[in-house]
Amino acid sequence: MSTLVLELRQGDLMVVNGAPIRFRNRTRIELTAKARFLFGKQLMTPEAANTPARRIYFALQTAYIGEETEREQGFVAARPLIAAFQEATTSVLARDLLDRALAAAESDECYQALKLVRRVMRHEDVALGLTPAVAIAGDEADA
Repeated sequence: MSTLVLELRQGDLMVVNGAPIRFRNRTRIELTAKARFLFGKQLMTPEAANTPARRIYFALQTAYIGEETEREQGFVAARPLIAAFQEATTSVLARDLLDRALAAAESDECYQALKLVRRVMRHEDVALGLTPAVAIAGDEADA
């Protein structure tokens, strides 16, 4: 069986199978079973979901790590958000990444879906003038 060892700092937040865990001190944990989790900068708060791509990320995050009752709601929310983004953008790359993200999420590969949406978020930041274009120059190589 494969294990994953994570080192977390004091104050870090981690969500495992829908349960939020805040670490009181620096710690090293070992996950020895399959779990749905995100931690640190991977987690997005509802307040941070303030652009179309970030709202997609938050919906898919809910589908991934939400409680069982929240997971389907995350998928229900993500589908029209993705469709609206794809209709509004002129970026073929963003549309492709979102197609792949939705397919991954629907195949229960939500972590991969979130990684793809993070790329769309970087792309969106450039389009909105929030980040210089050089920040995503290598993204095409990751596709």
